[in-house]
Amino acid sequence: RMSDFMVNVLNELLVDEHGLYNLPCDHCDEVFPGILVGDAEIARSIRNLHRLGVTHVLNAAHGTTLMHVETGPAFYEGSGIVYHGIPACDLDSYDLGKFFEEGAEFIEKALSHPKAGRVLVHCREGYSRSPSLVVAFLMLRRGRDVQSALRQVRSCRAIGPNDGFLRQLLHLEYKLAEQREASA
Repeated sequence: RMSDFMVNVLNELLVDEHGLYNLPCDHCDEVFPGILVGDAEIARSIRNLHRLGVTHVLNAAHGTTLMHVETGPAFYEGSGIVYHGIPACDLDSYDLGKFFEEGAEFIEKALSHPKAGRVLVHCREGYSRSPSLVVAFLMLRRGRDVQSALRQVRSCRAIGPNDGFLRQLLHLEYKLAEQREASA
């Protein structure tokens, strides 16, 4: 299947020169001006978020199971940090695509914040769910194609979106290309 071939092409962008996936070295990395991708640990440290100048937090693992990061608006109350949660699971079968637009809108809102907004997009490890939402943002709001968007994030942080998410990002690319053709 064409999509399987393309998923392999995208996976090639994610591995190192030995063909291995690496794990992130840091709790968070700035992957695009004003956008940090990170893990549960950084998300739970308001002191560090303030130190990094984070004004907004997008939790791609909003929920209460072990697979999720249980923070929520109450956790950030009084910190001045704006919270938004997306209840994604890191499973090939999970439809993250239905949140691409919602996530992109929140990131855009954070970046256009008058006080030089900086947004932390996180999940448990900052490896699959959150980078996928940032890639979707770059495609939806910055005109990037999926390969260039993945390369951008991967150049700043070791990431490994699952194959289901990569398929959904490819689907987004086809959809955006169709829209561009229709409006041409």
